[in-house]
Amino acid sequence: MDKVVRVAAEAVGDVPDGASLAVGGFGVSGVPSVLIAAVHASGARELSVVSNNCGADGAGLGVLLAAGRIARVTGSYVGRNKEFARQYLRGELEVELIPQGTLAERLRAGGCGIPAFYTPAGVGTQVAEGGLPWRYAPDGSVAVASPAKDVRAFDGRDHVLERAITTDFALVRAARGDRHGNLVFAKAARNFNPLAAMAGRVTIAEVEELVEPGELDPDAVHLPGIFVQRVLPLTREQAADKPVERRTVTAPATVSGAGAVRD
Repeated sequence: MDKVVRVAAEAVGDVPDGASLAVGGFGVSGVPSVLIAAVHASGARELSVVSNNCGADGAGLGVLLAAGRIARVTGSYVGRNKEFARQYLRGELEVELIPQGTLAERLRAGGCGIPAFYTPAGVGTQVAEGGLPWRYAPDGSVAVASPAKDVRAFDGRDHVLERAITTDFALVRAARGDRHGNLVFAKAARNFNPLAAMAGRVTIAEVEELVEPGELDPDAVHLPGIFVQRVLPLTREQAADKPVERRTVTAPATVSGAGAVRD
């Protein structure tokens, strides 16, 4: 029952070339950056990644992307990652963009053993009808396009069939975890982490604080240990390393004259 692995390289040591990875995080919040760095150091390549987005330039999955280690991304958001956009538009990367809620449900379904489900999201668009560019050719034409999906009416409303997602491995980050793999996530850093963990056949969790079994209130556990195979406790420095993707600040006020404040 003790799932603790003390070294990141050991935790991801069996991730091979061509593996599929479900990765938690949203932007740079709740990203398993230590595990991602360990995968990068391992040299694994031709990876298929399932994540809401592909990190930021130089952070999170952006590290693997910049190194050319990722062959395919399934996600819902490109964001401000210029390298992601460049590789996609130049035909270096295959990308399946899907509605964010559909991505969440496909991961959850994979973890629950549900092979597929119908949803109204995407009906009447290329999500259902096919033709979304998955990969571009060097000349800018579409080399690989999404296929059409089955559409059926339920109670007079059309729904599109979406397949569940399961992956070889999942990488997630939690605020607290015990040796049995029970995890608690912090606020917005919860995001896609529980869903990614459910979808992975082998789930590896980096935890900011490792506690002993029984210390977590069962009602506070966000993800039970049945979904987690390995737990990597972070150092204090690793746990505190939380980059900010975009800072938005107001200009400082200036003083002009006796007691006057001017913007």
